[in-house]
Amino acid sequence: MIAIIDYGAGNLFSVKNALDFLGFENGTSAEEADLRKADLLILPGVGAFPDAMRMLRGSGLVRVIREEAKRKPLLGICLGMQLLFERGYEFEETEGLGLIEGYVDKLVAPGRKIPHMGWDDTEIVHPCPLTAGTKSGDMVYFVHSYKAVTDERNIGLSAFYGEEIPALVFSGHVYGAQFHPEKSGSVGLNILKNFALLQF
Repeated sequence: MIAIIDYGAGNLFSVKNALDFLGFENGTSAEEADLRKADLLILPGVGAFPDAMRMLRGSGLVRVIREEAKRKPLLGICLGMQLLFERGYEFEETEGLGLIEGYVDKLVAPGRKIPHMGWDDTEIVHPCPLTAGTKSGDMVYFVHSYKAVTDERNIGLSAFYGEEIPALVFSGHVYGAQFHPEKSGSVGLNILKNFALLQF
């Protein structure tokens, strides 16, 4: 069972629809008991880092996510990926979940429009379970104005948009996709499938 965490700042239903299409049992929930019982967790997110963290804290789920991430695979998507880091600098410095070392800062992208929106190709940096079946040059769909800054060892896929951008990150069994796998065609569906098949 995959639990999609509902804390009021996520694009839940496109993720759920993708998992339904792939045939994996899933559900959306803001209940601690449901997240504890789930085999895997997905943390979606749209909007601003400080607002999302306030909503997570208000939901009472920060402690639950931190504890459960030690026991089972977790995938953050878009803003949800950014929340996995130690802190973010969108509008103000804000503490993140601290599950992956690093921080989130404004995308500079010299000569490019911000936000970074649309399809872009990716490069494999360090293969990980989620990149199985993915190759350099595969395209995925991005919508973001901020980027993760982390050690290269935590980067599975990167993209270039005026500067190098971590596209898929991981630390242990915690994963994050800056792009939207649920909107990235067969490449994104394969990444979601790989996540859904993880055993821990």
